[in-house]
Amino acid sequence: MIAIDGKTMKQSYHRNDQQKALHIVTAWSSSHQLVLGQKKVHKKSNELTAIPELIEMLEIAGSVITIDAMGCQKDITSLIIKKKGDYIVALKGNQPLLYKAVKKCFELAHKSDYLDREYNYHEQVEAGHHRVEKRQVWTVDVSELPPLHNQALWTGLKTVVMIVSERRLWNTTTTEARFYLSSLSSNAEKIAGAIRSHWGIENSLHWTLDVTFSEDKSRIRKDHSPENFALLRRLAINLLKQEKTSKQSLKMKRYRAAMDNNYLVKILNSAS
Repeated sequence: MIAIDGKTMKQSYHRNDQQKALHIVTAWSSSHQLVLGQKKVHKKSNELTAIPELIEMLEIAGSVITIDAMGCQKDITSLIIKKKGDYIVALKGNQPLLYKAVKKCFELAHKSDYLDREYNYHEQVEAGHHRVEKRQVWTVDVSELPPLHNQALWTGLKTVVMIVSERRLWNTTTTEARFYLSSLSSNAEKIAGAIRSHWGIENSLHWTLDVTFSEDKSRIRKDHSPENFALLRRLAINLLKQEKTSKQSLKMKRYRAAMDNNYLVKILNSAS
C-alpha cells in the first residue's frame, strides 16, 4: 500500500508573506513504514500537478495507491493504471455529479434492503481512550449499478465504496458517510484495510515530523533550504524506523544517536 498525501510546513514563511509556505506531497509505504518520495508543490500550482509528477517518479506496479479527494481526478487514476498499479481515491464534492450519483445508488440500495443483502460488507470496531468507533464498509461492482456520470472516462474503475463511521465519545455519537472509487475488485475487507492504512501517513509520518522533528517550528527559510531539510527529515525517519535493535521511541533514538557515535553508525548501516 502506498499512501499519497500533502503537508504544509506552517512556519516555513514570514507572517506577512504567505507565498513562502512550503507544501510537499509525499508517498508513504504503509506496509514498510517508509517515505518513498516527495515532490514540492510550486507556489503557482497545487497538488493536482505535484501528484502525477510524484507517481511518475515511483515504481508502483502491483501496488495499491490511496489518495484523498484532491487526487480524485481522471488523469491521475489513468496514470496509475498505466503504470500497472491500482487505486483507491476518496470521492467528495470536487466531483459533484459523480459524487451525487454514487451517493444516490447507496441510498436507494439502503431503502430497498438491497444494500445488506447483495453488496459486499465488512465491519470494524475499535475502542480506546473512552471512544468507540464502528466502521461499516460496503463495496459493489460498478457493473451492478446504473451507468455513473462519465463512468467510461475513469480508467480501470471497478468498484465504488461507502464507509459509514459511527463514533461514540462519552455521551456523544457522530455518524459520517464517506465514498471512494477503486480499481480493485469488490472486496470490502481488503478495501477497508487499505483505506484504514492510508491514515498511517498522518499518524506515522506527519505527526512524527511535527512532534518529534518540530518541523512546523522550523525557522529555516532561505532559498532551497526548507525543501532540502524537509527531505533530510524524511530520510532520517526512514533510517530510524529501519533500525530494529532498539525498541525506543524515535525521539529517544535520535537522542541516543546524538550521544553515541556507535549507535549512529548502526542507524546509518540499517539502510544497507
